[in-house]
Amino acid sequence: MSDLPKTPCYSLDDLIAIMARLRDPRSGCPWDRQQSLESLRSFLLEETYEVLEAIEGKDPREHAAELGDLLFQIVFQSQIAAENGQFDLGEVIDRISRKLVRRHPHVFGDKQALSAAEVPALWEQVKQQEKTEAGQERQSVLDGLPTALPALLMAHRISERAARVGFDWENTEQVIDKIKEETGELEQAMALEGAQERQREIAWEIGDLLFAATNLARKCNLCSEDLLREANRRFAQRFRLVEQLAGDRGLDMATTPLQVLEDLWTEAKARLRSSQGL
Repeated sequence: MSDLPKTPCYSLDDLIAIMARLRDPRSGCPWDRQQSLESLRSFLLEETYEVLEAIEGKDPREHAAELGDLLFQIVFQSQIAAENGQFDLGEVIDRISRKLVRRHPHVFGDKQALSAAEVPALWEQVKQQEKTEAGQERQSVLDGLPTALPALLMAHRISERAARVGFDWENTEQVIDKIKEETGELEQAMALEGAQERQREIAWEIGDLLFAATNLARKCNLCSEDLLREANRRFAQRFRLVEQLAGDRGLDMATTPLQVLEDLWTEAKARLRSSQGL
């Protein structure tokens, strides 16, 4: 490929040229030429999750590599859109740049400097103004949320937007009280006798409990989606060590008493905390 630079330090323009070459009808890659916006959806989602995994792994080189894969998906979609006469990467960059300048009038305009806590409200005001000017005025502050968001993240965003218009608890203590209330209602649902009604009410109350827990995370300036991902990672790490400990001691986990397994779990937690300097 003589049209590519001789140095190993490629630029964004080089990446655009590489993508165009891959999609070339005559000399491009058959697989890349076959792809469409629809076929790329799963790859976009997969690369996003791999970026999240790299962040959790705290490996800068891996993080940079995964961000590159995610960027490639953006360039890929932009190339297909350009071929269809819709838009190109230049327009993508222009639109996000204009949006960032427009939605930060306290940085690029004459608005007074705000605290970090006040910025989301200003952001929402500018977004609403944009919708009004475009004749797309929202009927609800919840309009525009992507329906494909993971459920925990969706719960966080729903409650976050409701809070922006004042529909929120005043403090974390009130949210904890709500969690206790939902736990009590769950216990009542589990005490019901009718099988169908019992199952329906249990599902309802567990959902309410999860939503309340998500609000507690939000009030603590945390994201429940991130917290559960980390909890999943910790559990898997500990459970694998429990399996290893059981195997080293000739134990069949399927027939080992629960108390013994709990002791192995406690040992695994202690070992991991010690190895991590915690």
